Amino acid sequence: MNTISYADLKKLDNPIIVDIRDNYSYNISHIKNSLNIPYYNLLNNYSHYLNKNNTYYLYCEEGRQSLEISKRLNSFGYKTLSIEGGFIAAKMYN
Repeated sequence: MNTISYADLKKLDNPIIVDIRDNYSYNISHIKNSLNIPYYNLLNNYSHYLNKNNTYYLYCEEGRQSLEISKRLNSFGYKTLSIEGGFIAAKMYN
């Protein structure tokens, strides 16, 4: 499956974490060191934001949208994983 738990993500060195929520939600709170690329921006311009040599860890509020877009991006040759439970799970972990 293309998911990773937040606990396993924390074990990685310098993961590229992408928050696909809207700018407003990101500005209120986000996972430390994450980039904000809203869902539709990423979906419509993925080649502008992503490099096929890197692995990206995506999250949304609950993990559903990030899983959907992760599967789609992977079918285009990108390496992505969705963070299980999204921002809500990450917030509960801290």
